[in-house]
Amino acid sequence: MKQPPPGRLIRIAIDDSALPPPSPEMEQDRRVAVFDLLEENSFRLPGREGQAAPVGPYALILALRERRLVFDISTEGGERVAEFHLALGPFRQTVKDYFQICTSYFDAVKRLPPAQIEAIDMARRGIHNEGARTLQERLEGKAIIDIDTSRRLFTLICALIPE
Repeated sequence: MKQPPPGRLIRIAIDDSALPPPSPEMEQDRRVAVFDLLEENSFRLPGREGQAAPVGPYALILALRERRLVFDISTEGGERVAEFHLALGPFRQTVKDYFQICTSYFDAVKRLPPAQIEAIDMARRGIHNEGARTLQERLEGKAIIDIDTSRRLFTLICALIPE
């Protein structure tokens, strides 16, 4: 069996034990987001305080605890190597805007001409990119991810946060 490259996530679990049960739609969004993220990602941990970086590939448990986004990272073999907590505040408005534009987009698909749908979709992608950039900024010094991985993680975060 081929060994996965070290700078990537190979397993992602969502700990939603502290959240209300997800709707079937939200559960489907989560499954799709996890699948997309596992298909292609770039995720590395930096070295800290003179210590070498823990070698991946990594498993990620993503959770919401005490109104914070928790990244619990372990190696492929299950050794915990990092845990960091991010405040949700910097994401709140972007996530809210993203949910609203997605609703507008799905409504538009049913009744508007393609040019207007395209304009709404461009706005949706812009908000999504803003969320991805915020995530990259919040992870600075904690994890090294590319913009595509950040976009996919932001999608998963949106699917994790109850509306």
